[in-house]
Amino acid sequence: MIEHTIGESDHDIRLDRWFKRHYPALTHGFIEKALRKNDIRLDAKKTTAATRVLTGQTVSIRCKLPEPEPETIKKPAPFRPTNEDKQMLLDCVLYKDDDIIIINKPAGLAVQGGSGITKNLDAMLDVLRFDASERPKLVHRLDKDTSGALALARSSKAATRLVKLFTSKEVEKIYWALAIGVPQIAQGKIDLPLAKQEEEGDREKVQVDEENGKKAITLYKVLDRLSNKLCWLELHPITGRTHQLRVHLSAIGHPILGDGKYGGQLAFIEGMDISRKLHLHAHRIIIPGVLDVTAPLSPHIKKTMSTLGLYGD
Repeated sequence: MIEHTIGESDHDIRLDRWFKRHYPALTHGFIEKALRKNDIRLDAKKTTAATRVLTGQTVSIRCKLPEPEPETIKKPAPFRPTNEDKQMLLDCVLYKDDDIIIINKPAGLAVQGGSGITKNLDAMLDVLRFDASERPKLVHRLDKDTSGALALARSSKAATRLVKLFTSKEVEKIYWALAIGVPQIAQGKIDLPLAKQEEEGDREKVQVDEENGKKAITLYKVLDRLSNKLCWLELHPITGRTHQLRVHLSAIGHPILGDGKYGGQLAFIEGMDISRKLHLHAHRIIIPGVLDVTAPLSPHIKKTMSTLGLYGD
């Protein structure tokens, strides 16, 4: 029997999607048959492909997994970081102790591999081993295009503690964003339930769903503004739904600058020398009584804010 514990990076995804990530050679038909025969279980109970797995749950595989035919095996070559990649990652370290590493993840670097993604943080974690006996472990994630503070555990024991802190909301995460327009209320709360849409390939998309969505709350505060065209926001997600900040801001008519996925053309300012990248940054991560780390702004966000006169050096 094979058992896997669901990590924070796989929290709240469908079971069949979990298998696609971790067992890409298995067909959907094989998974469905194994589920019907109770050969795949979740926390020792019968389950379905559509069930969403949660951090800490256990997936049990009680059947022999088929070996793919040799001609069907098309594994991409494993990503091997260059010396430049290694130095880049070492330069990203903001904080390190015996249990935790906090890095300033660059915008554009995926946390994990996926369809069409080879270069990713997970594939480079040995670079951050330092003197530890284990390679660092992911305990939460940021979107590929979101920059900023990301916590890593330096051991399995530390990972278990950190996942509990994240799932119990004892870790405070504060984001900065540049958004289109300016909310009428300078400081407020967005309380809109969110649900995942039908997924196409490996692309996730989320929408507001008042009937079937899961509770999602974001606190926001306007820190500065450029007339009524754009504002600088501080964001505090009380819940941690996928793409929560991006969907919430788009839903109230103020998409994040550069977020074409949720804001469409409204998310861009034409006629100005401004980056079209996503302007969302994990500014600060706080574990009460343990650490309080601030991540310097991503270069493209800093440049935009400087250009618009919203933030000084």
